[in-house]
Amino acid sequence: MNRTRRLEHSLGRWTRSHLPARSSEFIMFVLKQGWASVFGGLLLGGLIVTDQIWKPEWPIARYDALLIYALALQITFISTGMESWREVKVILLFHLSGTVMEVFKVNMGSWTYPGDGLFKLWGVPLFSGFMYASVGSYMARVIRLFDMRFVSYPPFWITVLLGALIYLNFFTHHFGPDIRVGLFVATVLIYARTRIWFVVGNSRYWMPLPVAAFLSSFFLWIAENIGTGTKTWLYNGGANYSWNGQWVSFAKMGSWYLLLYVSFVTVTLVFRNELIPGGSHRHSRPDPQSLDTHAKVKECG
Repeated sequence: MNRTRRLEHSLGRWTRSHLPARSSEFIMFVLKQGWASVFGGLLLGGLIVTDQIWKPEWPIARYDALLIYALALQITFISTGMESWREVKVILLFHLSGTVMEVFKVNMGSWTYPGDGLFKLWGVPLFSGFMYASVGSYMARVIRLFDMRFVSYPPFWITVLLGALIYLNFFTHHFGPDIRVGLFVATVLIYARTRIWFVVGNSRYWMPLPVAAFLSSFFLWIAENIGTGTKTWLYNGGANYSWNGQWVSFAKMGSWYLLLYVSFVTVTLVFRNELIPGGSHRHSRPDPQSLDTHAKVKECG
């Protein structure tokens, strides 16, 4: 167990020993969520700070500085053990899929990156891949921190097919019919019985997977507003999208909801042992020992 894991366990033991059980579990839930999203939080902090201080005459462009900052964060996370190499594999997949989508969407006029930058690819600053990677970082870390198991998980090939259709629809709707309504329905039908079991303190809790996706999409919508509010990217005529004017449309929250299923499938390409296939009744409470038999042996290092 590396230093970061020892620190996480020590903080958990300290919190449980100094607070009443229920208060301890709630605080631990909030702290774990914050710890899981620390990469994304630091990245958003970089957007806010650079928006406030950056001057056009400075020798390095803001987008290039953000790339250096994101790389420094990633190197720090890996070198300190805050992210395992298994999590790094997930993040790399997010980089690739996210950058491809960014290049396509920018060149289709969906949004734009208005600033200059040396490290831009077809109008897309390379740091943008880290914004998608921060979602992957959060999902990989939250699975580990909460010891999550996905019970009554649908057949894996169906989830991959759904993820592929959602991803492709982000491209093909520019040229043909938009099938997102059908995809919304499919996410609920396919994952209706899937429960996310997670550990807080000494207790196990569960949440339906579609509910977790909806709640996560709301927080990503907030992050979307930070991005447009700092004018890091702008939607069509996006001067109207800022904290001084109109907030980003709730339709973007729907887009994030769908994209989260692509993200989740991407994560499960690496995190397969946390998936427990269907067969248990959706109103039953699985035996914790049966959940543990599906767990992967904890990584040491």
